[in-house]
Amino acid sequence: MAIRIREVLGALFTDEDFAAAFPDRGRPAISPGALALVSVLQYAEGLSDRQAADQVRARMDWKFLLALELDDPGFDFTVLGDFRSRLIMHGLEERVLEAMLARLSEAGLLRAGGRQRTDSTHVLAAVRTLNRMEFVGETLRAALEALAAAAPDWLAPLISSAWVERYGNKVDNYRFPKGENVRREWAEQVGRDGFALLDAIDGPAAVAWLREVPAVRILRRAWAEQYHRDGKGCTGGRARTSRRPETGCPRHMTPTPTTASNAGRAGADTKST
Repeated sequence: MAIRIREVLGALFTDEDFAAAFPDRGRPAISPGALALVSVLQYAEGLSDRQAADQVRARMDWKFLLALELDDPGFDFTVLGDFRSRLIMHGLEERVLEAMLARLSEAGLLRAGGRQRTDSTHVLAAVRTLNRMEFVGETLRAALEALAAAAPDWLAPLISSAWVERYGNKVDNYRFPKGENVRREWAEQVGRDGFALLDAIDGPAAVAWLREVPAVRILRRAWAEQYHRDGKGCTGGRARTSRRPETGCPRHMTPTPTTASNAGRAGADTKST
């Protein structure tokens, strides 16, 4: 698809299309036009920001579409969230769609008088949903890995085959299901799993120091911010209004590769005191 877009449409977006979202002096490190194009591609393929940034580095067809050199190192995935925030803050959410429609019309690919979707905020919302799904899934996976290192005998009876399937691999390598309802069900299942784990940690059969494992503390805080639980069940992915800048997940809550390795030491230190 990427190669065909480049061959038929050429440069789909220009930096000038989004100039109002950036300072008058200086130039952004990453081309705004390229970031807009990546945003469209990640929406079309159902990718989170981290996955989309990986595709920019790894895929030749994306590099061809973006007019990048084969050895181009790409960019940090957080740049995409910042780009969307700038569009929202400057009221440019519709600019992506407007520029696309104009280019498609110039290429003779739109019929005169045809009905076209006039709202591109659903693209931004869909990407935010994927990022939130990746965040909660990876947060729970990091907590499970940390507990597996710190207290494997305690954790083993809690783990089902479904949990292994959902959290056995890094969530950012996972292609999320398509469809709003299916994605909501996936996110709510992750929420239920996380609450089940926290309930077990808080239960009488668990040693108290498990609550102090860093990944568990991150999980508890993330679930308090991302989910709501009442007598009817668990709901998640609290909606943000389309006009609110995208802040993403706090950096201090982001799971890190060192979480699991540190967890065993944290548990041992606590037990030895």
